Amino acid sequence: MSSLSRELVFLILQFLDEEKFKEAVHRLEQESGFYFNMKHFEEQVQAGEWDEVEKYLGGFTKVEDNRYSMKIFFEIRKQKYLEALDSHDRAKAVEILVKDLKVFASFNEELFKEITHLLTLDNFRQNEQLSKYGDTKSARNIMLLELKKLIEANPLFRDKLTLPAFKASRLRTLINQSLNWQHQLCKNPRPNPDIKTLFMDHTCAPTNGTRPPPTNGPLVGSIPKPGPFPPLGVHSMQPFQSVIAPSASAIAGWMTGGNPSMPHAAVAQGPPGLVQPPNATAFLKQPRAPANAAGMDYHTADSEHLMKRMRTGQSDEVSFSGASHPPNICSQDDLPKSVARTLSQGSNVMSLDFHPHHQTLLLVGTNVGDIGIWEVGSRERIAHKSFKVWDVQNCSVPLQAALMKDATVSVNRCVWSPDGSVIGVAFSKHLVHTYAYIPNGELRQQLEIDAHIGGVNDIAFSHPNKSLSIITCGDDKTIKVWDAITGQKHHVFEGHEAPVYSVCPHQKEAIQIMMLLDSGAPQWHILYDNSGSRVDYDAPGLWCTTMAYTADGSRLFSCGTSKDGDSHLVEWNETEGAIKRTYSGFRKRSLGVVQFDTTRNHFLAAGDEFMIKFWDMDNTNLLTTTDAEGGLTASPRLRFNKEGSLLAVTTNDNGIKILANIDGQCLLRMLESRTFEGSRGPQQSNSKAPIVNVLGSISNVSSPIVSALERPDRVPPGVPMSSLATMDNNRVIDIKPRIADDSDKPKSWKLADIVDSAHLKALRLPDTMATPSKVVRLLYTNSGLAVLGLGSNATHKLWKWQRNERNLLGKSTASVVPHLWQPTNGILMTNDTNDSNPEESSACIALSKNDSYVMSASGGKVSLFNMMTFKVMTTFMPPPPAATFLAFHPQDNNIIAIGMEDSSIQIYNVRIDEVKTKLKGHHEKITGLAFSQTLNVLVSSGADAQLCVWSIDGWEKRKSKFIQAPAGRANPLVGDTRVQFHNDQTHILVSHESQISIYDSKLDCLRTWSPRDSLSAPISSAVYSCNGMLVYAGFCDGAVGVFDADSLRLRCRIAPSAYISPSASSNGSVYPMVIASHPSEPNQIAVGMSDGTVYVVEPSDADLKWGNPSPQENGGGALPSISSNPSLSSQASEPPAARRMDSGIQ
Repeated sequence: MSSLSRELVFLILQFLDEEKFKEAVHRLEQESGFYFNMKHFEEQVQAGEWDEVEKYLGGFTKVEDNRYSMKIFFEIRKQKYLEALDSHDRAKAVEILVKDLKVFASFNEELFKEITHLLTLDNFRQNEQLSKYGDTKSARNIMLLELKKLIEANPLFRDKLTLPAFKASRLRTLINQSLNWQHQLCKNPRPNPDIKTLFMDHTCAPTNGTRPPPTNGPLVGSIPKPGPFPPLGVHSMQPFQSVIAPSASAIAGWMTGGNPSMPHAAVAQGPPGLVQPPNATAFLKQPRAPANAAGMDYHTADSEHLMKRMRTGQSDEVSFSGASHPPNICSQDDLPKSVARTLSQGSNVMSLDFHPHHQTLLLVGTNVGDIGIWEVGSRERIAHKSFKVWDVQNCSVPLQAALMKDATVSVNRCVWSPDGSVIGVAFSKHLVHTYAYIPNGELRQQLEIDAHIGGVNDIAFSHPNKSLSIITCGDDKTIKVWDAITGQKHHVFEGHEAPVYSVCPHQKEAIQIMMLLDSGAPQWHILYDNSGSRVDYDAPGLWCTTMAYTADGSRLFSCGTSKDGDSHLVEWNETEGAIKRTYSGFRKRSLGVVQFDTTRNHFLAAGDEFMIKFWDMDNTNLLTTTDAEGGLTASPRLRFNKEGSLLAVTTNDNGIKILANIDGQCLLRMLESRTFEGSRGPQQSNSKAPIVNVLGSISNVSSPIVSALERPDRVPPGVPMSSLATMDNNRVIDIKPRIADDSDKPKSWKLADIVDSAHLKALRLPDTMATPSKVVRLLYTNSGLAVLGLGSNATHKLWKWQRNERNLLGKSTASVVPHLWQPTNGILMTNDTNDSNPEESSACIALSKNDSYVMSASGGKVSLFNMMTFKVMTTFMPPPPAATFLAFHPQDNNIIAIGMEDSSIQIYNVRIDEVKTKLKGHHEKITGLAFSQTLNVLVSSGADAQLCVWSIDGWEKRKSKFIQAPAGRANPLVGDTRVQFHNDQTHILVSHESQISIYDSKLDCLRTWSPRDSLSAPISSAVYSCNGMLVYAGFCDGAVGVFDADSLRLRCRIAPSAYISPSASSNGSVYPMVIASHPSEPNQIAVGMSDGTVYVVEPSDADLKWGNPSPQENGGGALPSISSNPSLSSQASEPPAARRMDSGIQ
């Protein structure tokens, strides 16, 4: 429904309310779903009209829409159930239980059993939780307060709880204005005419006598100026359609340079050449409503036909009919809707594109400037590049100034070239990068183009004159065409009134480019032969819009979102520039710019309302939807592969879900099994060709399989964590055998043992303190521009990297020495201490999301510091007990979970200085806390080696479990235990001196690794890399281990001699107390040592990442002389043992 039609509904609601048609008002509210009348809802609830309550709610949401909706319906049905029990109507209570409440059993079976148990009680108030239930009226009022909070928090009710602001009796005013206008058009206007009907246009009947002088006085109010009114779409007011030809002045607004004195009929009947305006281009650039919109004011059929003839320049005898599209034989089963893969990118995904030929290669760009290529079949990221300026010397001054002002750079778009050999990347600041893609996964730098001033909003490849060109558009209101080989600029298209948002190249005899302007009135233009804009057409939505052709190039679609959040998905008649059809299904204001894609020349898909919506191209009604098992962003980005068997969508935890249909699932399973079989042993030299030939005849799988088998040297990754968890379906049928075989079988190559400082980059951070103390806490700032450490002497140190010629972006790096920063006042950031020996106190630290303040404690009060001035803003929580761990609530920086020395967890509100609740479940001090926004839980760990899961909503304990002791070590374990959530927000890294383990949300241990062989010392610290692909672990002998996060298989060992200064490493007592991972560089870590030093460690420039394959597997390329340790080659992780100490559900 168009925005004008929506506004008309509001006007009708106002009219019905003013006329006291109360039932009709609420019926229209419910059926339109535009306005939720909270007062009416309250009246229904207080009256106990439960059927009407649910019926009214049904116009806005359903039980299964989201957790807020589910809770709303549950509270209503529970109250109805309790009232039936209270009136001793057991039959009715049973009916409610079976028909209304049983639907919730699948979500919480224990709760349903407890509700059912109430039937056995004489009075349900005997249940402890219902003991305070009063009378029916008070219970309904209490429930109403809860329902109002849920409704206000529910995103489906956003913008539906208040009416738009407009004057009273607005519909009457508009009708009166229309009548005034009709009276102005009367040939014989009479004073004070008598209006008797609205079903026909008003005309003043001529008098029998002398014709009176024309009187054009208004009937009611002011008279609007002549001009075309925008149509009201399918809901246009039919009784007020014009039945007479408008005056010449009315059409003058449509025809620049037209003759205002020429009658409209004459214009319609005359030859096109006699009436064409002098400036045809200006005429075509005037705003024009879609040709298929009903109720087109001031256009007769002749005038519209004339406009089409003028636009096309054809004679009367020639007509342009749209291309016919024979229906494809497709069904909903062809849509990829089943989640087959979950990939963790580590940062917010901004752009996706599948390879044009290899169906399972996915190109990804992120908000931190990274790009990566995923082989979704094997879940392996085969290539990755972080953003950096390749040639600073040749950067323009505006670019250098922009980077100095704000170093943040995001990928706006990344795309494959038509043949898949080149990758183009458009960044949010000036630059375009292109890479050559080598089939072994290598990306080679090609071009760096300082393309636009400001952001480069889009990039595309095209083949004019049979040579590959790059087309870019940007914030500088230009479109530019570049040679894809040399980077030479061929053309610049200027004159746009706003930044150009997107480009859509399409080959049709000569190059033809459509583009959309990101402004208050976007248009799409057609460029022929690079000669400039020929025709302009307005796009619906008047804001950010993208366009796409079907794979066969026969149909053109656009999708956009207006400033107000109204989204429009339409098909265009390309020849005439008119909208052919508009697709419905966008129920509410979108929370972001809606993205879309096409597939199989038959289906459309768009991301909206935390789900994927699908349409049949030949049907404007919504076909089906999927939420991809939850976790999608509000407006997820999406991309089909070429065959339409896979669909990549973005998630709210910085990940990607791969949806598949039956063909896609078979493709992924076959590729996965082939990759696994290829890893069982060395490939025979004569085996490649026969395998490729056999598979080449299999449809839908030949391209990706050939690609995989042409790279037999690529070692498959460990089994992803999503495959290790207990699965509810059989999407991947060979998971268990693959886990066992992959984990038990040693690799055919020996892992790197880095013992020499020449084989990595390690930087000792400067420290001016005469008596340094051991580093007990260490973290990067969220921006990645600084490192913050806390010593055992309760003093903080902050190292900042400065922007200079060697480090243009000011990012943390082992190549540039940072500055030990201190404010001008010279004060130190020192915690309150309460012990005579602070060295033995438990220390904790947490940083706010915007890096503006830090919360810290060292055995005394918790202090809140300003990160700019180092001043103490406030202190709280004086001991005893002392705070031992801190974690910010993911949704509210004012709420902090504080682990205490007495084994409790306090949920504290900083703003009101109040402890909201105290959680008890551990037996020793708290040593780890981690929130998951996806699961809505807090996970805690303690020195009792116990894990607990707490619900954020009610802070009740869901489950607890003691971690399992490794073989040869007695239970129960004791000692500090740390927890950290993976980027997917569902898997948990648990570290203890005896092990590192991966747990799922149910606290089932999926994978564990314990010290042995050359890494036999106790573990001191462990942390995920920022992208969730690696785990870094520090050991009490000074070594650092780098593990694959999925399988916990050791990639490489970093010996103390490789990064610790010779004087410190010689005594053997210095070791890493804590390890911190960089927030955007997955291969960079900071290491805080027991002697007070801090190191930043990265791979060498030759390796770029930790644990490169052996020389043989790289095709004979030489690695640095890193020694191979035989004891490392068997460092595989172990599946958890069958017996566990489990305290069960609490």
